Amino acid sequence: MNRATKKITNKENLLSEGVALLMQQGYHGTGLKEILDAVQIPKGSFYNYFGSKENFAAEVIQHYINPFIDQLNGHLQNQEMDALSALSCYFNELITELEKAGYKGGCLLGNLMGEIGDTSELCKQSLQSAVHRYRNLLQTGLLKAQQEGTVRVDKSAQEMADLLVNMWQGALLRMKIEQSSLPLKQCCEQLLGDFFKAK
Repeated sequence: MNRATKKITNKENLLSEGVALLMQQGYHGTGLKEILDAVQIPKGSFYNYFGSKENFAAEVIQHYINPFIDQLNGHLQNQEMDALSALSCYFNELITELEKAGYKGGCLLGNLMGEIGDTSELCKQSLQSAVHRYRNLLQTGLLKAQQEGTVRVDKSAQEMADLLVNMWQGALLRMKIEQSSLPLKQCCEQLLGDFFKAK
């Protein structure tokens, strides 16, 4: 493995470990030593990659959301189903994954919004960016569903995408305290299965 490839691999490993640790312990509960020990990288290398723990967290946020965007995009690109069905299928997949995980973790974005969303400007900007990227893709799906005639057109796709993100984040928090997927299912059934549908 050449040096450039090793550097990319080390950075990817740090970001993946960052997702796991920040999800389990939060920003303030996670020390740099834990991250470095888990990936077996010297402190100097960490600072070469990120410069600070705050910069690291900002990059972890983007690293975290990327697979969700890819997963959602994969469903929306599926030629076998309409956009509303693709959105429902995507959220059902997430619910199944959360059930298998025993309702642990929830969403790193929601967790960090509550913990450092108003104390770290850099992380706040990264969280906004991640939420907007995600919302914009949901908006694309809802716009396609409007064009297909399955979703109401008296509300804009952006309004509905915002509502879906907001309700999903709240449902994830309820899921953690209830230890149940019911809040998630209610969110999807009420919005995708009823409120958003063309009558």
